[in-house]
Amino acid sequence: MSISEGKQKHMKALSNERGVIAAAAMDQRGSLTKSIAAAKGVPQSAVTDEMMSEFKIAVTKVLTPHASAILLDPEFGLPASKVRSSNAGLLLAYEKSGYDNTQPGRLPDLLPHVSAKRIKDWGGDAVKILIYYTPFDEPQVNDIKHAFVERIGAECEHLQIPFFLELVGYDPKGGDEKGLEFAKIKPEVVRKSMEEFSKEHYHVDVLKVEVPINANYVEGSGVYKGQKAYSMAEALDHFRRCADMAKKPFIYLSAGVSNDQFTESLRMAADAGTDFSGVLCGRATWKEGIPVYAKSGVKALEDWLSTEGVKNINAVNAALAPAKPWYAKFGVAV
Repeated sequence: MSISEGKQKHMKALSNERGVIAAAAMDQRGSLTKSIAAAKGVPQSAVTDEMMSEFKIAVTKVLTPHASAILLDPEFGLPASKVRSSNAGLLLAYEKSGYDNTQPGRLPDLLPHVSAKRIKDWGGDAVKILIYYTPFDEPQVNDIKHAFVERIGAECEHLQIPFFLELVGYDPKGGDEKGLEFAKIKPEVVRKSMEEFSKEHYHVDVLKVEVPINANYVEGSGVYKGQKAYSMAEALDHFRRCADMAKKPFIYLSAGVSNDQFTESLRMAADAGTDFSGVLCGRATWKEGIPVYAKSGVKALEDWLSTEGVKNINAVNAALAPAKPWYAKFGVAV
């Protein structure tokens, strides 16, 4: 596997001095609107575009001095991209928000006013695409998703901008992805997804993946809830088996879990000896600031972020000490 010099330049902008991607994620759209509305006790329609941008600006301004990059969306996040710290690179989302629950198979869709070229023109260092993927869905559903990723990969390859592919597993039968039964099949969902999209013809540069276990169901973990899906030894083996599938650098996403659960998962990844290259961490860092913003406004949010938010992101950064540089996977010297 190799990476071009053009893409390397952008990858350096997204990583720290060790070549580790310590990125914050603030590209939430529909889920953030719902959360702010719920915290305010108002209909979702009452959450304005200005509120969304204001929230993203606050998070970006306060947290990017502690991050190697920030992931934003072109719908509400472009103003925030202008206030990020000079040390932080920029990833921009290309996919439409909310397509996961509009049709069977959770088929992906793109923002109609966005292209990889526009993302690059807006100062983006990478294109991020999220797809919902499971090897257990119908072959014709996954074939559509494979073609979708191939198109984005070709677009990014032509423009020499890195392609970050975010893979989120799901149960095609509609089960609870946070429940015990899904936890038992999650390792295979993650492993086969990483294997598939490591293939060269997709031109994916970084896989953004879920941790292959649910730490709440790992007997002996710091966040164990009493129901067992795996022993600690089995969980560590799942981390190793998934990492072995990756032919491209991979980073972990926080998937909306608590900061404690995410940092515990990163500890297990380190104990397993996996060669992950960092994180893209969103809600685990800032989601507890939503009710602060809803009740007391943006200044109160900034104050909360300056203390609790910074504490959260530093806890994640500390857990990245064992992470390996992204360029090691490509066998290049930077």
